[in-house]
Amino acid sequence: MMKRIILLLGFYLFTFSPFHLLVAQDMAHYKRVVKELASKKYQGRGYAKGGANKAGKFLEKEYQRAGVDEVTLQPFMLDIQTFAGKMEMETLSNSPLKGEEKEASPLRGGWVGSWKKLTAGIDFSMREYSPGVKGEFPVYHVDTLHFDADKMFADLAKPEYKNCLVACEFWFTYKHREAFSRLQKAGECTNAGLIYTWPAPIKFFKAYGHRVVDKPIVWVTPEAIEGVQRVRLDVDAKFLKGYECFNVISKIEGERHDSCYVFTAHYDHLGNLGKKIFYAGANDNASGSATIVTLAAYYAKHRPKFDMYFLAFSGEDANLRGSTYFVEHPTFPLEKIKYLFNIDMIGDNNPVEYCEVSDAGMKAFPLFEKINGEKHIFKELHRGDLAANSDHYVFATRGVPCIFLENEKGDAFQYYHTIYDNWEHVVTDSYEPTFRLVQSFIEAY
Repeated sequence: MMKRIILLLGFYLFTFSPFHLLVAQDMAHYKRVVKELASKKYQGRGYAKGGANKAGKFLEKEYQRAGVDEVTLQPFMLDIQTFAGKMEMETLSNSPLKGEEKEASPLRGGWVGSWKKLTAGIDFSMREYSPGVKGEFPVYHVDTLHFDADKMFADLAKPEYKNCLVACEFWFTYKHREAFSRLQKAGECTNAGLIYTWPAPIKFFKAYGHRVVDKPIVWVTPEAIEGVQRVRLDVDAKFLKGYECFNVISKIEGERHDSCYVFTAHYDHLGNLGKKIFYAGANDNASGSATIVTLAAYYAKHRPKFDMYFLAFSGEDANLRGSTYFVEHPTFPLEKIKYLFNIDMIGDNNPVEYCEVSDAGMKAFPLFEKINGEKHIFKELHRGDLAANSDHYVFATRGVPCIFLENEKGDAFQYYHTIYDNWEHVVTDSYEPTFRLVQSFIEAY
């Protein structure tokens, strides 16, 4: 009799209490997908070594295993600059020799000291729209305290700075874009290129890799370039034109077909920086890709009221290319979307969840807040301004009700777009609450 009571109590707790929501999430499945996508096999899910497409094929199989009704691949093409070859940088910091000392010096240019080799991905990286570069260059350090653009260009016209690299803190160049954009163009100045400083950990980007400027641009940590007079660079670049990618589109049929829910996450990342370095992208965005896979697995077993689509996009880090192609060539009417959830970078542990909501999605946002407060899922939902920072944006500008969910500024956030965004540094704390928030909203909406 006691055994029966215990079994009945267990059944009651599972069926009628919030506990049944907890078992809906599959942490083991989530971790397996994140770890797989962040592994060496996919080389940072970029383009030079085919990692993005390999990851897309893996996800196609994952959705099939999850039990979805349909999986299709939507091909599209992009142009992208890549850096999968030589990636070498050396610096020389001491003073030049003079007179007879210079004549006797075995060093090119007569400079004292030894060359220091920098480490790609730690001390330096390349701006995504930079061309390749090979050579030895003097360095001109911009005086940011007493900056005068005319004086800078006059200095750069001097013989000693011919073919130099202009070094400056990135945000300072951003404030003086007109002057520094001239330094990127052939014929505007005799400088060979630019060096932008960025605090460690050094970052790498892809958003504007669809074009290549005239002169090389190198990112370095301030410590790596401080006091440096000369630099040696040997960097290979290859521009891929018309590179073939694809979105992975999965569907679960609901009881009704007049409206649908959509889940999106991008599976591509930054790829390679040289022959040995790759950007694993465990948080960005293996975490989101794994989340929507497990959501698909859940709804395949618990048939929804409305159709559900799971859109795994490629080309997001290359300026939202996959999602842009989709909204221009939708496989179902965008007007049917009841609500869209874009999940990007939730591999962290901040108790406050960041979100962005489209104008059309704001009507339902109070429901998100109500559910979150009543179920104590996140400490708070912090809503930011809508920005073109992830795939939800192209849907938002077309009137689709949508929300962007990201867990930022936790322990893992500092590593995004660095070589440290890997399986060792990703945090799984936000997976279950994000899953619960989305699932609870669909149940109540």
